[in-house]
Amino acid sequence: MSTARADTFGAGPLSRAAALIHTLVVVEALLLLTAAPGLAGLFLLAPDPANLPLAALCLLPLGPAVSAALYALHHRSADLTALHPSRAFLRGWRLGALPVLKLWAPLLAWLTVIAFTLTHFAATGLPGWWAALIALIGTGSLLWGAHALVLTTLFTFRARDTARLAAYFLFRHPRATLGALSLLILAAAGTALLTEALPALLAAPLLLSLLRGSRPVITETREEFTA
Repeated sequence: MSTARADTFGAGPLSRAAALIHTLVVVEALLLLTAAPGLAGLFLLAPDPANLPLAALCLLPLGPAVSAALYALHHRSADLTALHPSRAFLRGWRLGALPVLKLWAPLLAWLTVIAFTLTHFAATGLPGWWAALIALIGTGSLLWGAHALVLTTLFTFRARDTARLAAYFLFRHPRATLGALSLLILAAAGTALLTEALPALLAAPLLLSLLRGSRPVITETREEFTA
């Protein structure tokens, strides 16, 4: 009887739920810790368009932190007896920091240009529909970044190949892209209606949802683009 209990410990629904909650809490704490220097600077900046380049610099540590969180969540265990989220997070950060920055830094620079253009749009003299087009390009860039983060975290490709695959999957798997868009809208709405800190405080559940929505992308990449 004791052997049977040992075999089934950690396999029930309550144990799986507890394992998930434990993993989310640990990953959330580590994500905030590793991104803390940049996030602290970000919250200290005044909401002035002139501070956009500084805000981009503050967001640099967030890319590797998000990648490490995705790695830990992807490799999470549902068994209470085999939980090592902190170990998986640190391994993900160590493996992914440099590859992620190769895409994350250019993306932040590009988004900074877009944000600066939109905040100074009146001075451009362009017709109003250009603002909508630029905003659409910015949204597409964020969605591309979501795919790129997942691919860089879980696979080992050259940066340019990851960039091409992320662009390819934007239209190849529209449901995955729409899923990422819904999370982006949710985060933006929470920021606007409640607090700017909300997306950071709910980062782990949001990233878990991103991973689940990206399953078709992950599966096709594994089957078609890896040996």
